[in-house]
Amino acid sequence: MPIRNQIVALLIGFGMFFLIIELVRRRKLREEYSWLWLMTVSVILIFALWFDFLKWVTSLIGAIAPSSTIFMFAFLFLIFISLHFSVVISRLTDRNRELAQQFALLELEYREIRKKVDSSHGKQSPGAD
Repeated sequence: MPIRNQIVALLIGFGMFFLIIELVRRRKLREEYSWLWLMTVSVILIFALWFDFLKWVTSLIGAIAPSSTIFMFAFLFLIFISLHFSVVISRLTDRNRELAQQFALLELEYREIRKKVDSSHGKQSPGAD
């Protein structure tokens, strides 16, 4: 790999590393997701520092050029991150529905208790149906 390409890849890798650490520190990125990004940065740095390893992986998977190996890994990363976020969104959707149902039941219970309290005091509650 030409030294200029290697320097650029290292700068990008270390820049991403420090950005991830800073996002976690500022609580903009949760720790549970930071490991995935740190692993990605590690792969970038390994490929940048050890070009022979990238060539070996390229020949192992049967690709022609190292750039196609990098694009394949990038594509796989995007697929896995999309799948992961789909699972997270599905879980949050289910949890949101459960919370809405629990809130509706609590609101119904509150209105029934409020009616009983108001009827025992002989007055009509504001906003009662």
